[in-house]
Amino acid sequence: MRISVTGMGYLGAVHAASMASLGHEVVGVDVDAQKVDALALGKAPFFEPGLDELLAGVVASGALEVTTEPSAVAGCQVHFVCVGTPQASASGAADLRFVDAAMAALVDHLGPDDLVVGKSTVPVGTAARLATYLAAAHPAATLAWNPEFLREGFAVEDTLRPDRIVYGVPDGEAGERATALLDAVYAQALDDGAPRIVTDYPTAELVKVAANSFLATKISFINAMAELCEVAGGDVTQLADAIGYDPRIGRRFLNSGLGFGGGCLPKDIRAFMARADELGAGDAVAFLGEVDRVNGRRRARMVDLATEVLGGSVVGARITVLGAAFKPDSDDVRDSPALDVAARLRALGARVTVCDPQAVANARTKQPDLHYEVDVETALTGADAVLLLTEWRQFRQLDPVRAGELVAHRTVLDGRNALDRDAWTAAGWAYRALGRR
Repeated sequence: MRISVTGMGYLGAVHAASMASLGHEVVGVDVDAQKVDALALGKAPFFEPGLDELLAGVVASGALEVTTEPSAVAGCQVHFVCVGTPQASASGAADLRFVDAAMAALVDHLGPDDLVVGKSTVPVGTAARLATYLAAAHPAATLAWNPEFLREGFAVEDTLRPDRIVYGVPDGEAGERATALLDAVYAQALDDGAPRIVTDYPTAELVKVAANSFLATKISFINAMAELCEVAGGDVTQLADAIGYDPRIGRRFLNSGLGFGGGCLPKDIRAFMARADELGAGDAVAFLGEVDRVNGRRRARMVDLATEVLGGSVVGARITVLGAAFKPDSDDVRDSPALDVAARLRALGARVTVCDPQAVANARTKQPDLHYEVDVETALTGADAVLLLTEWRQFRQLDPVRAGELVAHRTVLDGRNALDRDAWTAAGWAYRALGRR
């Protein structure tokens, strides 16, 4: 099939490259000329494992064309909208300017019976509004909503081998046709057994924010238990293991620590609350406000813990923060807990060095006053305290003996409960972690 993708950011670039690798002809469109130039050379403008290799192959074969020209989508049968929906500056609501602009750019170049497919995460009710707009411009065109479920660090895998595919389509013949076209797009994944759910617009829009809200709640729940463990003398890691054996609960997403960040969970739960308020159902998701507050408290608690282990003040202390990205295998520093803690410590007078294998450039743009190192041994040299705040594999696998030879004082704060506590204490380190004795 011939497919267009409007918006070649994180979601769009991964989707376009993946669809091209499955044999479709794909046209990617973005207003950012610099981004387009990079993608046209087979290079992603962000770090995502496996994406550069995928891009290089589909660009070289001609399966993926990238341009700034909206008219290039003419002749495509299916048009994906993959633009961002950031949090509005004045509220928690989602900013839909980019979605609306993408739709406005598309309608001038659609053909009869084309299918427009929204993948962006939007407030419930957006698809119905856009369907009305599309129907007025092209009565024969159809809108579907096909939410994404990508995990940064696993986005290529999640696109090529999704754990579920959701279609939000209109009733009647238009919905049947939209379903058939999407089945053709995702034929490989469906043949491989991916579950397919065909539903209405509101349900499809709610699936993504409901999933993210559930995950955020689970993370904040175990971090709330960590707060209790700290005052009661318990161990939250053992607690998580014990309750995680219950199949109704499960162990995944019960890793306590610094909490969640990034460009999805924080803004999605806030947008969910804002939209529920608009619909008069704010009480139904009011608990998400506490989920957000618990998450924010973890950052303040890490700063307090660093101050405690450094004798009551961080002024002049040399602190090495391992991690700048909000999670490993990503260079995304949006709402990064690690970078937030580093900035707070610097504001209190500490001399902070931040080390990250991929996110230093993005972090420097966001927090230019911090000192950065890519080499971990250089970053560790002379440190009074080491804070593990993003659980990159190379940080988890650090040799505590070698690390101890580099630092000034063997004090480590494990903000992700990711280190082998016994190994570090055996190497002479004073080990502290959130929610553990």
